[in-house]
Amino acid sequence: MKIKTIDKPFAEVMALPRPKHQKPHRPNLLFRTLLRIVSMPDLWATRFRCRRIGMEKLGKREPCLVLMNHASFIDLKIASTVLYPRSFNIVCTADGLVGKKWLMRQLGCIPTQKYVADIRLVRDMVHALHKEKSSVLMYPEAGYSFDGTATMLPDTLGSCLKLLKVPVVMIRTFGAFSRDPLYNNLQLRRVKVSAEMEYLLSPEDIAEKTTEELNEILKEQFSFDYFRWQKETGVKIKEKFRADHLNRVLYQCPACGVEGQMVGRSITLRCRACGKTWELTEEGEMQAIMGETEFSHIPDWYRWERENVRAQIERGEYSLDVPVDICLLVDTKALYRVGEGHLHHDADGFHLTGCGGELDYRQKPLASYSLNADYYWYEIGDVICIGNTDVLYYCFPRGERDVVAKTRLATEELYRIAQQARNRETDAKK
Repeated sequence: MKIKTIDKPFAEVMALPRPKHQKPHRPNLLFRTLLRIVSMPDLWATRFRCRRIGMEKLGKREPCLVLMNHASFIDLKIASTVLYPRSFNIVCTADGLVGKKWLMRQLGCIPTQKYVADIRLVRDMVHALHKEKSSVLMYPEAGYSFDGTATMLPDTLGSCLKLLKVPVVMIRTFGAFSRDPLYNNLQLRRVKVSAEMEYLLSPEDIAEKTTEELNEILKEQFSFDYFRWQKETGVKIKEKFRADHLNRVLYQCPACGVEGQMVGRSITLRCRACGKTWELTEEGEMQAIMGETEFSHIPDWYRWERENVRAQIERGEYSLDVPVDICLLVDTKALYRVGEGHLHHDADGFHLTGCGGELDYRQKPLASYSLNADYYWYEIGDVICIGNTDVLYYCFPRGERDVVAKTRLATEELYRIAQQARNRETDAKK
């Protein structure tokens, strides 16, 4: 899938009128049916099955909030099938409407910016649920999982449930990540996919619990490990491209410690600095060709990278400095290519400059709890996205180093550190 792009000077893009806000409307049965039909081939190919738990508690026409983990591009196809013929709106990223706004609106899409505070989103969800009497599908993780485990959830989610005052349904997928992990450049594996759809919380449950209790329930529901699931269920990935681009996730060598020199190709991951090589087995484990296997479990390796990033931040040594190609998103007509620039990231947050000196944007660590980052985004390249409700800056790093995963980890750790410092200041003033 690609996105419409236009070359345009930075100043002209910034001067473009911003689109007027539109309230979501209830998608009609025709478009819900079309979405289900186009989803069928992929679901047939994966022998899809769904198990329903407690769904008899939900009225056939009762609006609800549907929360779903975000594993791969097949997620929406699963939701459109298991929820049919129930009417539902879809919270989606704003770039999904570029070049196809009318169609996406007919499908019930509610656009928002990932990891950007947007009070209008809550208002739109309330409108869809209580005025349009339509359910709302939401991926609270916002971004796809890099390592097959849950990504960070916003700490405002519990408060959101209390504002919406509707039942909460959970959809969990199994096999979707194994079939199409984000790092693997859209190369599909032969894996069966299934799901569970469970009635999770009633309005009464939500009213009785505190926001902290609700957040803990959701955190537990979004606790998963797809590589562990693969091993425990005996799923074998036999494709010879299964380790292609795995370096995007496992960017640091545990043998020599060097970053950005890993190469994932075919079924192996190799460090160009020291030469050590690991095989990604059919069972989804890493195995050193020679010597010690430092991390057989990919999420453990990724967690080690996070710990190293945190340590660099605490020592004052963390920084990202990389040339980038820059695109802007200010409306749904196109993604605008505005030129080259430089992206810097450290304890003070992001600093993006470029476009002949016209662009100078800063973003503090507390601006977002995570980072909108992606691999092979719309078949353009790996991307880091920052910005606000007025404009989004899509930065495509140039060069061979893998920096996207580390930048997301650093963004999350910097947010945690800044939040902890703010909480200490608040407590000290009491």
